[in-house]
Amino acid sequence: MPKLKTNKSTHKRFRVTQSGKFKKMRAGKRHLLQGKSSKRKRHLRQSDWASSAFGKQLRRLLPYA
Repeated sequence: MPKLKTNKSTHKRFRVTQSGKFKKMRAGKRHLLQGKSSKRKRHLRQSDWASSAFGKQLRRLLPYA
């Protein structure tokens, strides 16, 4: 059986924890920041969990994670 390819764009955006959950960074912190409050920007710095509904697709895209 051939090796499975890892989707590189997914590999850069998600990390797998020891428990098997997927972590990601929050979107919305790149530009147009002057209109956003300091509190909102501060919360955007923290990581977030990927949706559990998306987990099956992520496993297929990251076969060795």
